[in-house]
Amino acid sequence: PIGLVRKYFGEKIGLYFAWLGLYTQMLIPASLVGVIVFLYGCATVDDNIPSMEICHPRNNITMCPLCDRACSYWKLKEACGTARASHLFDNPATVFFSIFMALWAAMFMEHWKRRQMRLNYEWDLTGFEEEEVSDHPRAEYELRVMQKSLKKEHKTQKIGVTFAIVFGVILYRISTKTALHMSNNPTTRSNVRLTVKTTAAIINLVVILILDEVYGAVARWLTVLEVPKTDKSFEERLIFKTFILKFVNAFTPIIYIAFFRGRLVGRPGSYLYVFESYRMEECAHGGCLMELCIQLSITMLGKQLIQNNLFEIGIPKLKKLIRYIKSKRRSFQEEEREKKLQRYETDHFLEPFAGLTPEYMEMIIQFGFVTLFVASFPLAPLFALLNNIIEIRLDAKKFVAELRRPVAARAKDIGIWYNLLRAVAKVAVIINAFVISFTSDFIPRLVYQYMYSPDGSMHGFVNHTLSYFNVSNFQDGKEPMDPQHQVEMCRYKDYREPPWSNTPYVISKEFWAVLAARLAFVIVFQNVVMLMSDIVDWLIPDIPKDISLQIHKEKILMVELFMKEEQGKIQFIDSMIPCGGKEKRNNHAPIARSRSIPHTHSHTHANNF
Repeated sequence: PIGLVRKYFGEKIGLYFAWLGLYTQMLIPASLVGVIVFLYGCATVDDNIPSMEICHPRNNITMCPLCDRACSYWKLKEACGTARASHLFDNPATVFFSIFMALWAAMFMEHWKRRQMRLNYEWDLTGFEEEEVSDHPRAEYELRVMQKSLKKEHKTQKIGVTFAIVFGVILYRISTKTALHMSNNPTTRSNVRLTVKTTAAIINLVVILILDEVYGAVARWLTVLEVPKTDKSFEERLIFKTFILKFVNAFTPIIYIAFFRGRLVGRPGSYLYVFESYRMEECAHGGCLMELCIQLSITMLGKQLIQNNLFEIGIPKLKKLIRYIKSKRRSFQEEEREKKLQRYETDHFLEPFAGLTPEYMEMIIQFGFVTLFVASFPLAPLFALLNNIIEIRLDAKKFVAELRRPVAARAKDIGIWYNLLRAVAKVAVIINAFVISFTSDFIPRLVYQYMYSPDGSMHGFVNHTLSYFNVSNFQDGKEPMDPQHQVEMCRYKDYREPPWSNTPYVISKEFWAVLAARLAFVIVFQNVVMLMSDIVDWLIPDIPKDISLQIHKEKILMVELFMKEEQGKIQFIDSMIPCGGKEKRNNHAPIARSRSIPHTHSHTHANNF
């Protein structure tokens, strides 16, 4: 009931619920396509040749250790489960889904503009301008106008906290993986990767939830120190700072896994180390896409379940209870207190309305999860849809029963939030292009199939991606302490020359071929998808046709009404002048005689209009 929401809360809150409702409706087709893509991966996992080669019982490929000293050599078939799970999200259908979601985002933007225009017409906002609302200088600005604003370095320092914590989680993963590999329990050693991935993702989630609250206060503090002149300027600066801080906080761990983890490792015999002690962690043989999916799912579900739902209702209820207890201590008897308190006094126990920034912010961050890394997690729209169905009801209950009634405010759009949505949608195209190209094995598989495969199939792809390493070339003190297999050669995932070549361990020409294909795919994908999005933007008009015609008719009626009013004024003046005076006026005032000419011209103009 958007109309009732607008009548009770005002146009600004009405637009929020209208936008949230349309966003939730648009998630339905995205969720259906995402589920189909996921089911396609499930249906084709048994036919995936690279997974079949890894899981083959006769697969006897010995892999190099995953860590120094504590880790031993291992068989590639031990990564069977990871390889099969990776195919659920790393298959050709995810490329189609990435293109679909880019077009979906463009269609969502266009549909919202049309919906917003319809609401503007129904709510009599077509001629409303925000300048009509007096935006006087803030009192804080007038008091502190002579003070200097905060330097940009302070905000950079706050963002640096997030990167420091991500680096700490990286060290945790490295040290925990080494400790678990040293365990005497074979079950523990076999589940090292899953244990480290899950616990690290949970730690990241806890840190994100804590820093989200901290960054909200930091953004407000930074904005207050800048002393914006008007309330509108204050709100826009606060929104922008909060978005930047929370966006970096939520997506920094995910960006690290997607684009940096496993790429700064080195090779056996020449690994890269942190503080000369901790070896940089590698991706599983199936790539980092599976781990990216785990991080995305835990972060997204955790933020939605804990922060967006539990906190959203729990914190206002807790604050209401605290206010109630404080007021109870000040009164004498329970009966007397109940008799004295009026309805407006009981409403004072409710949480004050803090604006729509938290509501929009959580949805914009969710929109980022749905669009930015959808190539690695096609079920993200489904989880967002389920969350939003609950979110709408929780928001409705919170606004009606848990918050003080806000002062109604007029607005004809959602303001800066629309620009942030467009920015996220544009960045999503670029990020998904890099995820498909550099994080998944989609491009290496295509390069092998069309350039190196003897029969044009995927048979032999796994062996093609593995390089050889002579174990005698290990650095002193880096070889396994208790090797479970006695080997001379071990394999590792990279494109390098074998140790028996003239240039051992040098990057091979296959690496450059794959890199060129990856960069070409990024350029083509980005430009094609951007072009298709612009075509969608061009094909769908911003104003619905019926609304445009109705506005056009109303303008014509307004012009005709104005002309009739002017004609009535002229006739009234003529009726008040005597006949002699009228003739005299007609003889000496040619302008009056020609008053009918502009009327005819204006009427013709109105009809043409």
